[in-house]
Amino acid sequence: MDTVWSRPQRAPRQTLTLDRIVEEALALLDEEGVGRLTMRRLAERLGTGSTTLYWHVKTKDDVLDLALDAIFQEVRVPRGETDAGGPGDDWRVRVRGLMRGWRAALLRHPWSATLLDRPLLGPNALERTEFLYQTLTAAGFGAPKAAAYSLSNYVMGSVIMQVTWEGRDETGTGAFLDEHAGRYPALAEHGLDHEWDTTFDEGLGYLLDGMARSRVPRNDA
Repeated sequence: MDTVWSRPQRAPRQTLTLDRIVEEALALLDEEGVGRLTMRRLAERLGTGSTTLYWHVKTKDDVLDLALDAIFQEVRVPRGETDAGGPGDDWRVRVRGLMRGWRAALLRHPWSATLLDRPLLGPNALERTEFLYQTLTAAGFGAPKAAAYSLSNYVMGSVIMQVTWEGRDETGTGAFLDEHAGRYPALAEHGLDHEWDTTFDEGLGYLLDGMARSRVPRNDA
């Protein structure tokens, strides 16, 4: 598979480095979003020509992959955390910490929500996925792929939903549901608005509770 990480890294050219490219690409994306990122505009911000930029990266997709992986570098790997419930529950604390950190990092860069369908094969993403697999395996999940898949998709889905919904005018939602309470009584009672952090944590707790009942604990878990 040809990715930006599978190719030998080029030496700096005219003082331009790959790290500098990623730094400036992140700044551009944070300020203006994915739609405004072009190789020409990135080269201009870097104060260099497109030829020098292409020395390091082949395509805009390379830049996006690098920028997305850089976000994962912000996610702290929660090694050593323990739970007051006992050693057997330590995995839940570590997994919860990783998922919270992943979500927070993505939300700091809302443009990332449009790129989460890309393969996450960068070193920062893979290091954290490796940690997740190791944590789940040690906790008694003999085949951790399904558990990890459920957790990662929960995080990505919640981020996409929040980024999509934030900024919309939802002031009329409650009134509409009240008017149609006879048809949608549960929705009229509970509403569709979110306190995003609380909702995320509560849902993650449901997911971890279900996972806990499915694992086969090891004596040293």
